[in-house]
Amino acid sequence: MSRKTTDRLATGTIYAFVGVVVAILCGLIGYILITGIPDISWHFLTSAATAFTAGGGIRDQLFNSLYLLLLTLVISFPFALGCGIYLSEYAPQNWVTGLLRMAIEVLSSLPSVVVGLFGYLIFVIRFNLGFSILAGALALTFFNLPILTRSIEEALQDVPNLQREAGVSLGLSNWRTITKIVLPIALPGILTGIIISAGRVFGEAAALIYTSGQSAPTVDYGNWNFLSADSFLNPMRPAETLAVHIWKVNTEGITPDAVAISAGASAVLIVIILIFNVGARFLGQRLYQHLTASKSK
Repeated sequence: MSRKTTDRLATGTIYAFVGVVVAILCGLIGYILITGIPDISWHFLTSAATAFTAGGGIRDQLFNSLYLLLLTLVISFPFALGCGIYLSEYAPQNWVTGLLRMAIEVLSSLPSVVVGLFGYLIFVIRFNLGFSILAGALALTFFNLPILTRSIEEALQDVPNLQREAGVSLGLSNWRTITKIVLPIALPGILTGIIISAGRVFGEAAALIYTSGQSAPTVDYGNWNFLSADSFLNPMRPAETLAVHIWKVNTEGITPDAVAISAGASAVLIVIILIFNVGARFLGQRLYQHLTASKSK
């Protein structure tokens, strides 16, 4: 067999594998959207869920998912940023750094059920937070931290060393070089990592079953006092998220339109995750063009 034939055969095999993966992905997403979008309406998005009667919506579950995502990012981003800067700019190449990197890899590969049980034992029971948004956000921080740390580290490492050398030659300290030169250049990659990790957190269910709970109590969206028990901003209230709601409806739902609710909620979840991923790519490109004064071809 000639080299040209071997190359064509290998290239065709690779394209075939890629085609199979893309077909499976498009088939799954297409099926969820085709079956779910007809059940989505403004009433479905803005009305509360019902336990026994038809016509319920996903208003509270959708808000809980977004609120939980925001709290998770607020908690995890400062730690991930500090850890990413340390690993990229300060950490020596020794066994301690290698151990830290291995710990991050192990943490990122933990099953979500294990993270949920850990959060249940530590935050819900040990720290007496109960089933709450805060307990769920702390549990998801263990999920989000390694992904966000690796994204920030890679974004910082992609900055050319020439930029660092230019800062040092101007008499800037290492810290000012990082904050004034390296971080602004790495900002598109960092924001892309944040948005992509947000998509994974938004779709998480198993860890939240044991931490934020499976109930969505009635809240007052006009009450902005986060210390009030019925305030929608209260982080100590239990909160069923959209992904948990889909699981619960499919396993325990007794409403007449349980199938329609599950299909519509699944479509909303997929659409939001797609928006996160497409938005991350678009925002990263726009920021890169703005910071480097370059234009896309």
